[in-house]
Amino acid sequence: MKDYLIDTHAHIDMLELPVEDVMKQMKDYGVKKAIIPSVEADLMDKVISVAQADENLWAMVGIYPSEAKTYTEEAENHIIELAKNTKVVALGEIGLDYYWDKSFADLQKEVFAKQIRLANKLNLPIVVHDRDAHKDTFDVLIENNKSSDVLFHCFSGSVEFMRECVKQGWYIALGGVVTFKNAVKMKDVAREVPLEKLVLETDSPYLTPVPFRGKTNSPAYVKYVAEEIANIRQMPVEELIDITTENAERFFKI
Repeated sequence: MKDYLIDTHAHIDMLELPVEDVMKQMKDYGVKKAIIPSVEADLMDKVISVAQADENLWAMVGIYPSEAKTYTEEAENHIIELAKNTKVVALGEIGLDYYWDKSFADLQKEVFAKQIRLANKLNLPIVVHDRDAHKDTFDVLIENNKSSDVLFHCFSGSVEFMRECVKQGWYIALGGVVTFKNAVKMKDVAREVPLEKLVLETDSPYLTPVPFRGKTNSPAYVKYVAEEIANIRQMPVEELIDITTENAERFFKI
């Protein structure tokens, strides 16, 4: 029985608190481990450095969709080199984002496909950022992914889309949005997603859950995500924690 939580997606490198303070707060809330995603090519080294500060932190490497223009041969070679570090457990967060700027969607898809194939080559799982791009994200994955496990970070699709993803064996991560009163779609997903494909996250410092909404998020607050989903599913929170922690450890091999 797992008696601790894992935050599968926390930008700890972006928090103002020292890593030691973040880890202490996590411990106080029953959160033992966290995974730190990369966003920009220039910050991947920093993410790994932060992960190296504690035995219960790990890192991802990769380039975020809005930074697709920075994905060069040099950047790819740097990812390959960094992936040799034992702290690196996934390629992420990578994917498509049509919310802010769709003008370079073709380049986003091209870079996403390259990073999927790179993850396959490096034998690493993929953590996907998908915002307002469900169909294209799905299609690019189907076309290019041959061997990597896939996790949809901060899942924002419908129950129907979730089911299509789960059919492929992909994992679903839910975060603070599920605690928002008006987040009906996410509550429906939380109720319907197969437990064996569910993991938890905060996306700190963003998307802070109730009761701290409006303040800076923390990996510690993944506890409130767990409590809300357990309430939605009408199951003991200890059982939900046990299952989602087991899922996260299996996915990231930590």
